[in-house]
Amino acid sequence: MNKPIVVCTWSVVLLLGVLLMPARAQSTDRQQWLAHLDRLSRPVIQNLAEDRLKERMPVELAPGIDNPAHRTDVSYLEAFGRTLCGIAPWLQLEGGNEQEVQLRERYRKWVLRAVSNAVNPQAKDYLQWKGGQPLVDASFFALSLIRAPWIWENLTESDRQRVVYALLQTRDVVPVYSNWILFSAMIEAFFCRYGLPYDPVRIEYALRTFAQHWYTGDGMYADGMDFRLDYYNSYVIQPYMHAILAVMEESGKKYGYASRDFARISRRYAELQERMINADGTFPVIGRSIVYRGGAFQHLADMALRGKLPDSLHPAQVRGALTAVLIKTLESPETFNAAGWLTIGLYGRQPSISDFYITTGSLYLCSAILLPLGLPESDAFWAGESKPWTAVKAWSGEDVKADHALDIH
Repeated sequence: MNKPIVVCTWSVVLLLGVLLMPARAQSTDRQQWLAHLDRLSRPVIQNLAEDRLKERMPVELAPGIDNPAHRTDVSYLEAFGRTLCGIAPWLQLEGGNEQEVQLRERYRKWVLRAVSNAVNPQAKDYLQWKGGQPLVDASFFALSLIRAPWIWENLTESDRQRVVYALLQTRDVVPVYSNWILFSAMIEAFFCRYGLPYDPVRIEYALRTFAQHWYTGDGMYADGMDFRLDYYNSYVIQPYMHAILAVMEESGKKYGYASRDFARISRRYAELQERMINADGTFPVIGRSIVYRGGAFQHLADMALRGKLPDSLHPAQVRGALTAVLIKTLESPETFNAAGWLTIGLYGRQPSISDFYITTGSLYLCSAILLPLGLPESDAFWAGESKPWTAVKAWSGEDVKADHALDIH
């Protein structure tokens, strides 16, 4: 039987402080984001650091799960890889106020121990790296190490070797002909980033397929042979393409056929994402994997982190929109169970809205909305008051500019 873990006192105090502050002393958006980061991440990261994740993390399975035993085994890697990919830029950042610096140092220590346990066959929390679903979450882990070189640089040499061995196991998997080809490419990009032998064919195949065959127009790619109206351009496709292209171009490799139009495509999709966020922080409930909650806006968050937002979007406007999503998707009292773990749902616990592959670990992709915490407090994203986003302006009667599709041909 899974044993519950009590939500850590520090996290409770911080969250209560945010909620109970008098109006004239309200916390900043950044403080609220950090409180959410801690509440989301601490159960996963601290328990894995203590080699007790499998002991303490309850694994809820979606109704109609396709392979309960395998999905349970993989759920722990899902939780770790997805959580780490969202908080990695913040772990990479230096500075901040005393409380933030102390919190980051605590997480850095936990993360190094967590990685060590995750890849050590002698640890109780050694994770499942071999198989189809592990390819997915090994790629999120690889993306984390690309986003936060500090982690890789501070691992022991033996842990680095074990990380490489764990990621090499994913090469046995032939990815599904969909966004999955980017999972294989991301792992090879990790090898390239750190000067390790890598397979350029997997990278070339993924980038060429999306750039030359699956772009559908107006800032969006198809996820495979058919277009589907969902959030996979944000969950995976465009953030992955951005990261892979950045790594390869930094190493001196040029992929002009992919990068030539990608800057315009990614800016357009950022515009669309910002317009999807309603005035109250809700957004269209469409497509599969909707239980990833704020992860639906990984692309918009990633564009803000990279300083690549289009001129039409002020960073403080995007901050306002993402803050609204963060609050809305986590405000329901049923979002977390009594022990502090995420429940399956979009707003609270809604297991019927999940897909056949969803487990507790899957849900932690919601951490991807936190990417802008990798920007210093002095950045335009965080500086000053947040600004109203498009839905707020339009539905308050402001004379907003018209929206137009992107034509790159």
